[in-house]
Amino acid sequence: MEHIKTYNAMEIKHKNGNIIIEGPITADHLANLDFHEDLVAFRPPAQQHRALIEIAELPEGRILIVRDSNEIVGYVTYLYPDPLERWSQGKIENLIELGAIEVIPKFRGGGVGKSLLRVSMMDDAMEDYIILTTEYYWHWDLKGTKLNVWEYRKIMEKMMNAGGLEYYATDDPEISSHPANCLMARIGKRIDQDSIQQFDSLRFMNRFMY
Repeated sequence: MEHIKTYNAMEIKHKNGNIIIEGPITADHLANLDFHEDLVAFRPPAQQHRALIEIAELPEGRILIVRDSNEIVGYVTYLYPDPLERWSQGKIENLIELGAIEVIPKFRGGGVGKSLLRVSMMDDAMEDYIILTTEYYWHWDLKGTKLNVWEYRKIMEKMMNAGGLEYYATDDPEISSHPANCLMARIGKRIDQDSIQQFDSLRFMNRFMY
């Protein structure tokens, strides 16, 4: 499958300063930008910056960023699912995962996360993919936001809805381990029925065990 990536951008007038949402960004461009020290949700900032550069180098990898001048203050990643996850087992070439989304506290609110997803979907090539995301409560900043899991889950769902992702049921054990966890996905307009059936079989791999 050819992975076509078309750059799009949007300026956001945020109460804490104007910012640019743009991408997909090349690995070279990412390497030349600073990475904000508050981007700590998944790894220490320097390690996460390196991880984003490596994702951008992948044929299917897409990184869109929130940029404040020359500094990355938010990002979203798209790439093939981790080989250790069930979502990679079908080797569906048009299935990619929204792996991580993060915005520093200063620029949360004001629709920045939603805009990241909207800019992502401006690329017509996204209609050739099934895009999934797995939401786990242990990745959420419950302490920093002072929200409970259900309040945070509602915010995450609304943000994903802005990018066209919807809730999908699954018997995946990790997702099923807590009721706040969930699977969300967006089926592109040009996805064929065979791919949808393959995705459905991944969602319910344990259905014949009972």
